[in-house]
Amino acid sequence: MKSYNSIEEFNIASKTAVTIGTFDGVHSGHKAIVEQLKNAAKKIEGESVILTFFPHPRMVLYPDDNELRLLNTISERIEMLEDAKIDHLIIHPFSNQFSRLSSTEFVRDILVKKLNVATLVVGYDHHFGRNREGSFEHLQELAPLYDFEVEEIPAQKIQQVNISSTKVRFSLLNGEIHAANQFLGYNYFIKGKVVEGDKMGRTIGFPTANIKADKWYKLIPAKGVYAVKVKFEGATFNGMLNIGTRPTLSGNDKETIEVNIFNFEKDIYNKEIQIEFYERIRNEQKFDNLSELKEQLKIDKQKIIQILN
Repeated sequence: MKSYNSIEEFNIASKTAVTIGTFDGVHSGHKAIVEQLKNAAKKIEGESVILTFFPHPRMVLYPDDNELRLLNTISERIEMLEDAKIDHLIIHPFSNQFSRLSSTEFVRDILVKKLNVATLVVGYDHHFGRNREGSFEHLQELAPLYDFEVEEIPAQKIQQVNISSTKVRFSLLNGEIHAANQFLGYNYFIKGKVVEGDKMGRTIGFPTANIKADKWYKLIPAKGVYAVKVKFEGATFNGMLNIGTRPTLSGNDKETIEVNIFNFEKDIYNKEIQIEFYERIRNEQKFDNLSELKEQLKIDKQKIIQILN
C-alpha cells in the first residue's frame, strides 16, 4: 500500500475505484466496504483508493468541542488499512476551506480530475460536500456526466444491529468490551508510553505500569478493572488493568491507566506498550484500607487468569 499526505501528492494514470470516509476504528463494517472496493478495482482493472481525512472534520468545524474521542490514532488507522491490502491510502488534511467545496466541485475537481475515479464505492447513507449536501442520489446524477459508476453498499448487520463507530464508542464508554470487540472484529487496544507513577502498587505486591495514551483524542474505556493482554517488544503478557482515580490510594480526581503485568519484571519506563482489552470484571471501588484492596486484587487476578487462559 502506498500512502499520501494529501490529494495533491496522488498522481497515477490508472483508473481507480475510490471510497471515502474517516474509517475510525476500521471495524467490520469498514472491512466490508474495503472488500467491495477491491472487487470494484478488479472489475475495471484499476487500483483501489481510500480517501480519508485528518484532522477529523469535527475537530476543524467545531474547534471548541473537546469531547470528540476516536477509536484509532491516525498511525493506527494507517497500520490497519495497510493490513487490508488496498493499493493507495490518501490522508488529506481536512480544513475549513476544503469543507466549503460544493458536492459538484468535490466530484469534478477531486474525484474525477485528481483521483481519476472510474467507480465510486459508498455506504448506504453517505453524504459529502458543503453542509453535507451531496447524497447517493446526487452521485447517480453526476456519474454519467463525468463518466464514472457508483456502487452502493447497504448497512452491514451483526445480530440485527447496524455496525457503526458510534455503537463501538457507546459500548466502550459503558465498559461493554465484549460487545465492542464483536462490532470491531478485533480486540480494542490502546498504545502508550510507560510513565512514572507513585509506586504505591509495589507496597501491596501489585506493581503497575502507568500508561500515557499516545494521543489526547484516543477513546479510553469506562472506569473499572479489566482483563487485558500486554504487548511489548514482540512478546505478549497477561495483565490486570485499572482505569480510574484510585480512590483507595490517591483520593483525587485525576484519572490514570495502570496495568499490573503478570510474571514480568523488566524496566519499561519511557517504553511504548500496547494494551488489548478482553473483559471488564468490575467497577472501580474504594476500600477501607490497603489490606482490603490487596485481597480484592488477588481475587481479581485469579478471575483474569481464568478469563485469559
